[in-house]
Amino acid sequence: MSEHYYTGKPTAKHEQRTIQDKLRGRAFTFLTDAGVFSKGGVDFGSRLLIETMEVRENDRVLDVGCGYGPIGLTAATLALHGAVTMVDINERAVELAKSNAQKNGIANVSIITSDLFEAVQEQEFDCILTNPPIRAGKETVHRIFEEAYQHLALGGSLWVVIQKKQGAPSAFTKLEALFGEVQEAAKDKGYWIFRCVKSD
Repeated sequence: MSEHYYTGKPTAKHEQRTIQDKLRGRAFTFLTDAGVFSKGGVDFGSRLLIETMEVRENDRVLDVGCGYGPIGLTAATLALHGAVTMVDINERAVELAKSNAQKNGIANVSIITSDLFEAVQEQEFDCILTNPPIRAGKETVHRIFEEAYQHLALGGSLWVVIQKKQGAPSAFTKLEALFGEVQEAAKDKGYWIFRCVKSD
């Protein structure tokens, strides 16, 4: 398979389906499609990140690589008086995420087609969330870490989920080089959740 979900315009034939899920105690309905990440349902890594992440009600949140939206839309239900920006390079994923925001009655979100941080260059966030596109390569993943640091407010946190077999130990080393404080917030079934605090 030459194409994967980290692509601007997927060419995979549409296979839209509707899935139901419960995240952070809330029922969600998601429209998914071929050509986007984890089209069959919320993957275990994203679910672990959603259940672990700490989002305050006034936070400005960024979801990098939002896919059809489970992480960012759940964050929006936690940041009731804040705002969530969701970005993805995949235009099909962005359209699905917009549809899913409407389906679930979530209005405090802005969903944008963007190659990582390109569309949010002048913005600063209290919380950045990412299930990084491992298949796009280590250079892309490390770029997410570096640019997340630049876009975090002082005291803000980056939350990352990554599989041990897909490079969690080396990701931890990279994050420690960037952030003043990196914690292993959760670990389950080979997935690690890192919380990285911008302390200086």
